[in-house]
Amino acid sequence: MILAVDPLALLTFAPAAFALNLTPGADMMFSLGQGLRSGPRAALAAAAGITAGGMVHVTVAGLGLGALVAAHPGLFDTIRWFGVGYLLWLALDALRHHGLPRSSAPAVSPLRAFRDGALVNLSNPKVILFTLAFIPQFVDPARGHVLAQFLIFGTVLGFGGMIVNSTVGIFAAGLGRRLATSPQVSKGLGWVSAVIFSALALRLALLQKV
Repeated sequence: MILAVDPLALLTFAPAAFALNLTPGADMMFSLGQGLRSGPRAALAAAAGITAGGMVHVTVAGLGLGALVAAHPGLFDTIRWFGVGYLLWLALDALRHHGLPRSSAPAVSPLRAFRDGALVNLSNPKVILFTLAFIPQFVDPARGHVLAQFLIFGTVLGFGGMIVNSTVGIFAAGLGRRLATSPQVSKGLGWVSAVIFSALALRLALLQKV
């Protein structure tokens, strides 16, 4: 399967993908919010969930189904508004526990953080549109195994995202753990998480099909 990808194309793709992963966006902010709220394990799990969701997008794009989303605004909007609602629910959930000290607040489990990360990524239709616009530039149909090429490039993109997002989340988790002994700081962290999720919901609500 490795031979399906042009090595020179892969060498060109890897730094470009990593540079894109370093650009602040919804995935990075979600990992940041999970780290602040629930610690490093949840941050890692959220980053893994985001990567898993991204691989679903890559697989769908590789199978050619992504064009269906790009061509039908109704389907795009359905997925988008599902994502808006889910992010707002996460914001409200963070506010429900904003006044509790870190030690007694119900932290998000790694399994739930993984699930939430995957759902947030999957409910952002711009991810699949980006996948359709970016990865095909490096795919060579003449080499065959188009789906395999998509998966290889998608894995490189996802691995870079996992590194960046988990690093951001773990850093936030360390900061949150040091500060959250104070109920006032815990309250503030809850509000920060809620604002992050609400901002992501607003960003997705204002998203236009490209």
